Amino acid sequence: MASSAHKQQQQPPNMYGATAAPPPTPSALSTNNQSTTAATADALSRLLHRLPPTLSLPTRRSPASSATTSPAPPLISLSDPNPNDRLLSSASQLGFFQLTDHDISSQLAQSAELESLSLFALEKDKKESYFPKNWPLGHEADEEEGDVNGESFCLDSSCSTESTELNLTSLREFTRAMEKVGMKIVEKLASAVGFGNPIGEDPTRICSLMWVSQGLHDMDGDKPVLSGGFYPYIAALQYQIRQQKYSLWTNSCQVTVSPQVDSILVTLGDVAQVWSNGKLKKVRGRPCLVPGNAKNNNSQSISMSLLVTLPIESRVSPLIIIHEVDNNGREENDEVEEDGHQIHGSSSIVKKKKKEEENKLMFESFCFEDYAWRLYHERLLLKDPLDRYRI
Repeated sequence: MASSAHKQQQQPPNMYGATAAPPPTPSALSTNNQSTTAATADALSRLLHRLPPTLSLPTRRSPASSATTSPAPPLISLSDPNPNDRLLSSASQLGFFQLTDHDISSQLAQSAELESLSLFALEKDKKESYFPKNWPLGHEADEEEGDVNGESFCLDSSCSTESTELNLTSLREFTRAMEKVGMKIVEKLASAVGFGNPIGEDPTRICSLMWVSQGLHDMDGDKPVLSGGFYPYIAALQYQIRQQKYSLWTNSCQVTVSPQVDSILVTLGDVAQVWSNGKLKKVRGRPCLVPGNAKNNNSQSISMSLLVTLPIESRVSPLIIIHEVDNNGREENDEVEEDGHQIHGSSSIVKKKKKEEENKLMFESFCFEDYAWRLYHERLLLKDPLDRYRI
């Protein structure tokens, strides 16, 4: 405070000399130039009226117009016996799709939503005591000058609480049903991309978090306004109870999608991209509801996201098998003449370059806990947090 007062007492040197008059104030400028401004406005008005009818002035682009709209994410059926081609196409080009033909009923999803809504109606002290903070689990509220801009509850797969009064039976059943679907998605992704199922015979290699959020979920200009922290995941699942739009932040732009009712919106996350050695695209953060588009105003800002993720002690690394090539970088099936020259010269060069790209690790191994902590607390959405691990 003392330094601030000292700065205020210091006067800038007089650039106009000792006897020079001070520069005109903004109000003086306004008075002196009033007639000039009016004349300029009249001249501009006459010019605009002379423009041809077919000529129009460029309109200012609003921040929201930077988002692109996808009418509907690609449809993937869980009952499809061979979905690899369609699944790989959606996962590698977009990083999201909508899942149909699952076993989760709309009645269960609606009951889970009602129980989720009751959590936000609790008094503040009960929210904190029933859901104590145990990162990333617990209750979190984004407060500014006493007002709550958004809040969220992060629950484990059993939706356990410190209360014997709350009834979360439907939310617990819904979470476990979504978790089973998530496990099937991970298995099918591994098959489509070509790496071993990371779950195998040990389901404890994967864990799930139910993230229930309420608050601001749209984009403010080019900056995200979200409740709760970001957390790395393999796949995020959101059941579509009603017709509503979601905002997805991909590597290239913001995308707005409208999944069909009773489908499950699936987005792929950081872990899936690393596991696939960069073959799969990802969506940064959890999908965000676009406010004002749901028919039921009481639930238009409620989001229930099931994150299929990793235990905190895990390490993340590519699971793609890297094939070895010879010293010349030549493919094993290249045809070679007796003198050692390749028969298909130009095409073989292209093949060798592609082979070298395929046999290169895109990411280094890293600690999941360190990455998750940094992602959660620094809210790195506009900058790709995986860049520091790229090789």
